[in-house]
Amino acid sequence: MKALRSPAAQAVAKIIATAREQAGLTQRDLASRLKRPHSVVGMIESNQRQVNMPEFIAIAEAIGADPIDLFRRVLRERGGR
Repeated sequence: MKALRSPAAQAVAKIIATAREQAGLTQRDLASRLKRPHSVVGMIESNQRQVNMPEFIAIAEAIGADPIDLFRRVLRERGGR
């Protein structure tokens, strides 16, 4: 199975996009906070680019979310326990 097509990767993309929107941020806002091109955020949210754990933590903090809570949401979304 390709990693980008896995339920976990799809859940990460969806949860990051949802959390960003709930925080009232645009992709450009988040990218600016991360000091990354906005295309990176777009690729993450469209599941064209994977996120490693340090990056996931940085994204959560830039959104203003608790990384652990966000990760729990990912686990629930992908069908985790």
